Amino acid sequence: MGDERVAEARKLINEAGIATFRSPEAAVDAFSNIALFYQNQQLLQQTPPPLSQLAKPDQAGAHILIESVLAERRKVLTEMESKALLAAFHIPITPTILAGNANEAILIASQLGYPVALKIDSPDISHKSDVHGVALDVLDAASVRDTYNDMIATVRRLRPEARINGVTIQKMSGKKRGRELYIGMVTDQPFGPVITFGAGGTMIELIDDRAVELPPLNQFLSQRLIQRVRAADTLGEWRGAPPVRLESIEHILLRVSEMVCALPQLREMDINPLIVDESGALVVDARIVVDQAAPSLHDYDHLAILPYPSNYTQDWPRRGGGQYTLRPVRPDDANMLQDFVRKLSDQSRYYRFVSSLRELSVPMLARYTLIDYDREMALVAVCKERLPTGGDEITETERMIGVSRYIANPDLSSCEFSLVVDDEFIGQGLGSRLMLSIMDVARHKGLKEIDGLVLTKNSNMLKLMKSLGFQIQTYVDDPDFKLCSKAL
Repeated sequence: MGDERVAEARKLINEAGIATFRSPEAAVDAFSNIALFYQNQQLLQQTPPPLSQLAKPDQAGAHILIESVLAERRKVLTEMESKALLAAFHIPITPTILAGNANEAILIASQLGYPVALKIDSPDISHKSDVHGVALDVLDAASVRDTYNDMIATVRRLRPEARINGVTIQKMSGKKRGRELYIGMVTDQPFGPVITFGAGGTMIELIDDRAVELPPLNQFLSQRLIQRVRAADTLGEWRGAPPVRLESIEHILLRVSEMVCALPQLREMDINPLIVDESGALVVDARIVVDQAAPSLHDYDHLAILPYPSNYTQDWPRRGGGQYTLRPVRPDDANMLQDFVRKLSDQSRYYRFVSSLRELSVPMLARYTLIDYDREMALVAVCKERLPTGGDEITETERMIGVSRYIANPDLSSCEFSLVVDDEFIGQGLGSRLMLSIMDVARHKGLKEIDGLVLTKNSNMLKLMKSLGFQIQTYVDDPDFKLCSKAL
């Protein structure tokens, strides 16, 4: 009965283009779906590279450290080794020094300055607190001596089979109002490495506050990972403490992502606690497990999501001055690709798409920019343009001037190519460079042959294919096309 009374009003509202709902629950569901759609669209735009724009890590040193551990038939790194691996990727750590006896512990503590923390160092003990292997806020030399001796005796009693290297000494972090967080990495059987983030400290299992993300990460994904845990509520002003420096957490998440991408030997990682305050973040303790990397044909085969292949980016000089950049396509290139297609001549558009279309549909834009870098590749040539924006102001923008592409065939040994160049840049060697580069990528991916169909009346393209060593044959299924093929 109530629905009949508002039917006319609902009709008027709907005709005005405003959605109506028969219950609050339906309205909430609709709003939730819109929010989820927006979030998914944002995630589709994320194609992080394996390495961030931060300072270059010492990958060679990291590999040497891991290989030395595996050569000793060990998989669990000591705290000092774990921190050394983190330091190779410029992750801030507390300086840690190993003491082999009580006298060494006193000397080290005096050099570092009191108060200090003492921790048992053993490749066989992962959770030091379980065997009373951690002592904090040790204030003087006598306490260091007594704590050292008591800790060694206690651990030997509780874990007589454990190998004990000694006790590590480190200065207390000094972050009195810091929040304790956790950053980790686990290896999932179907998905490979997974990065975890959440609340840290000794009660981490009890609190059970974690979020996960597949690497590689970028700033957007790092921020999203932080926002998804309950501990995020404590990172602002909290019980008299000022807000923490969120950028420092994002920095470490990006660095951990780099480690996961660059080091396929990683199996587990526990950074706990990561203490963060208004001045930054500091790794106080860490545990890393490694193993031999599985055989692979290509880089990053251990990842579920391939990172943006920035290694294929190249700069080339333009005839007549200037330069252009050749790089893999990105999801955010959609608008630039649309402008590129719109500016093509009718003939160039027809030669490329065998259609009279004047612009790409939304599904086509998504198809051409949201690609699976594992089985296809699109290289775009972009150059800088300086355009007046009114008055004396000049704005520098990017302009797409060419695209080459291949898609692997189901046999995974051959691929089909396409090529289109801005009419203004035809005859300047851009088409040759795009084709040579896309063939290099296909060859690097292990493909053995590249072929494509070219309209018979597209004489310039056929001439280019011949100059690049392609075999040109009549396409038996359609005489309007030529089949161009080349062994890679």
